[in-house]
Order: sequence, then C-alpha cells, then structure tokens
Amino acid sequence: MQIPPSVTERAFARLAEIGAADQGQALRVAVEGGGCSGFQYDIRLDTPAQGDLVLEAQGQRVVVDEVSLPFLAGAVIDFADELIGARFVIDNPNATSSCGCGTSFSM
Repeated sequence: MQIPPSVTERAFARLAEIGAADQGQALRVAVEGGGCSGFQYDIRLDTPAQGDLVLEAQGQRVVVDEVSLPFLAGAVIDFADELIGARFVIDNPNATSSCGCGTSFSM
C-alpha cells in the first residue's frame, strides 16, 4: 500500500484565497511524460473526476488521478511565495532528480 500524497495548510489556504471551491474547482496535480527530465507535473484548477483521490481541508480540495498516484506516493503538495514567483510546488521523495524549473523530474 502506497502512502498517499499530503497537502500543506499553506496550499489549502492559497486555494481558499483564490476561491477555488467557490467556483466548483479543485487543484489537480497530475504527472505526465515529458519535460526536460522525463516526467513533468501538470498543476491546474479542474473539476474532480470519478476515480480521483480527493484530499480535502479548509473547504478546499486537491485531486490526483489514479495514473499519477504511484508517482506521487508520499509527496507533499505545498504553496511557495518566493522571489521567483508564487506557485504550487511538489516535494516528491520518488524523484531522483529534477530540473531547475521544478516542474520536471525523473525517477
């Protein structure tokens, strides 16, 4: 049994700030082939679909599809407001390397 990803309070708070749930939206975190390191994250607002893992707090939802779930086992979904910009970030223990942009990784 794999450990599901977790979401920080800061990430849920950011979703509340932008009113995601008010619009019927959730933050979708998916993994796709491609990017400069072999896999890349697809992070966007979307409506939950059947079969999604739903992580919920503060009235907000983060969803992960069944195909992406093994790639995100034990990962932490966070929100970072840094000099380079504000964005949702993934701390993924399964990634053996990542690129400078932080959206692409290899396993």
